[in-house]
Amino acid sequence: MFTIGDFANLGRVSVRMLRHYDSIGLLRPATVDPRSGYRYYTAAQLGRLNRVIALKELGLTLGQVRAILDEAVDSTELRGMLRLRRAQLEAQMAADVARLAGVEARLRMIETEGRMSSQDVVIKEISPIRVAALSAVAGSYDGADIAPALTPLYPELFRRLEAAGIRPAGPALAWYDPADDGEAVIVHAGVGIDVDAADPDVTVVELPAITAATTVHHGSMLTADQSIQVLARWIEENGWRADGFARELYLDYCADEPDKGVTELHLPVRRA
Repeated sequence: MFTIGDFANLGRVSVRMLRHYDSIGLLRPATVDPRSGYRYYTAAQLGRLNRVIALKELGLTLGQVRAILDEAVDSTELRGMLRLRRAQLEAQMAADVARLAGVEARLRMIETEGRMSSQDVVIKEISPIRVAALSAVAGSYDGADIAPALTPLYPELFRRLEAAGIRPAGPALAWYDPADDGEAVIVHAGVGIDVDAADPDVTVVELPAITAATTVHHGSMLTADQSIQVLARWIEENGWRADGFARELYLDYCADEPDKGVTELHLPVRRA
């Protein structure tokens, strides 16, 4: 048997925590010396301690943990619960990383206000284009919401095109539409094609012609807001008015090196 101090060290918890678990009936000592009151634990009790800590990490209260353990949750069920929690934490971490990148990009925009060049903005007449497309809904137009919704669409889109025997006829692109609630955004991933698609798994969309203020953005799309704001300033200074979300034409993009991306931004405009 182990003293409470030794058992705490083996289980990587505090003595105070073990005393609390004892007081609420969550993890009783194997024996208590009737004269000294010293608590003693066995190595077998480490298994219950491991389950207590794991269930706490799932966000359960100690009362809920005790109820679950008293119902004798087996190892398979516990592993399933922990895998689910791990997936939730990984998703949360990824979202936090994306938000941090957005904050850093916003800081860079603030630092360069008044110093951003608009000399590379060009008005173009963009011809109609036939594209194969997939769509999803993002919670907002914020980059942290857009990327998780948009990025997975491209591998699936290209898989469907390959299965249908259709070769892309141009670079990938993205465009956006407002959703019904006014906050969410419908994201569309597309690639140009020059044939009619007979495969029901391939959705074909005819993008209309637009007049667009355009500029080339270099780097990750997480920093594209800076280039969008260059377009905004140019539009205001030159007597135009924005007319919807920007299209994104990915001239050079590698998922493994997004900072080396080259994207032409097309912001629809009309004369003020």
